[in-house]
Amino acid sequence: MAHPKRKISKTRRDKRRTHYKAVASQFVECSNCNSPVLLHIVCPECGFYRGKLAIEKAVAV
Repeated sequence: MAHPKRKISKTRRDKRRTHYKAVASQFVECSNCNSPVLLHIVCPECGFYRGKLAIEKAVAV
């Protein structure tokens, strides 16, 4: 097994990891019911995706 010849300092290690960060989810409004929906996902409220019915939702009686 290979071993590093010298210890990598905390500063050098952290400089390499500056781009590792959490990204917040992006929400948009559904074009049909205006509820918040994740991008590229069928609306869980009405079942529409990009203005077209993708999933028929059961109507509560």
